Amino acid sequence: MIDEIQLLVDRYSKWLRDQTNLRSVGDSVEITTPYLDRHNDCLQIYVKSHGDSFILSDDGYILDDLAMSGCEIKGPKRESLLETTLKGFGVNRKARSLEVHATTNNFALQKHNLVQAMIAVNDLFHLSTSSVTNLFHEDVNTWLEESDIRSTPNVTFKGSSGFDHRFDYVIPRSKLQPERVIRVMNRPARDTAGAVVFSWIDVKKFRPVESRAYAIINDTMAQISGNVTVALNNHGVCPCPWSKRQVFYEELAA
Repeated sequence: MIDEIQLLVDRYSKWLRDQTNLRSVGDSVEITTPYLDRHNDCLQIYVKSHGDSFILSDDGYILDDLAMSGCEIKGPKRESLLETTLKGFGVNRKARSLEVHATTNNFALQKHNLVQAMIAVNDLFHLSTSSVTNLFHEDVNTWLEESDIRSTPNVTFKGSSGFDHRFDYVIPRSKLQPERVIRVMNRPARDTAGAVVFSWIDVKKFRPVESRAYAIINDTMAQISGNVTVALNNHGVCPCPWSKRQVFYEELAA
């Protein structure tokens, strides 16, 4: 099992390296990553020298794109949720930009954190205020609390790659059930499923052997494709559609 997981991690690292492209843009270097946004465009970040270190930024892309789609991050709830999400990745917000500072020693880790934060924020707020009244993450949190499902939010585990991975909730082991880790997916798409799968593969060997992973998926705005559920199931992540959450109640509450 360890050799199989190591092979998967090595393949991921090679894919990431092979699919990353660089080009000079003024005094910055533009890094095009293989991660896709909700338009199926590759996410890009920009790197500038800052003395002996570097500043990595999305140049305002994520928040500006959400605003153009009718989802401006305004109001105390959304501002608080944004800050909590960014804090989980160690990413700062400067005006409209998401950014991190990096040294030569932690550049790869900080780049990873920024890209994952971009995906998380895009996923978190991919909502139109005219059609959605509550944020999906708030709905999930409310359901867990009202269902008396005792959990710890925003828990970070280190993976075998050396990267940190944040899970939205961890439900501790009980007499009836093992440890359960949960990621919330607002968009049932290939890139978000891939991020969840890699996070679980990367941390799995450091968790108790019987631990389980769940993805609570928002299927109120779009159907969950077979590719998403197959990808999750094949790598040991149980897909939990929001519309069928009660089916999983006993597994999570026990």
